[in-house]
Amino acid sequence: MAKAASKNSKVKDAKAAAESKNWTKVIKSIRSPKTGAYTFKEAIVHKEKVKEYLAEK
Repeated sequence: MAKAASKNSKVKDAKAAAESKNWTKVIKSIRSPKTGAYTFKEAIVHKEKVKEYLAEK
């Protein structure tokens, strides 16, 4: 017989789900100076810092 989920685990999961909505995946294309080909850099960034991440070189 399976264990019933405790109330505390449900509360923790709800808090984690609410906090995870503040993060976003950002994909930035970078051109190689040697070959001219594009490479892609991926990062998971807080939604308030996306513009800062894209502005940096």
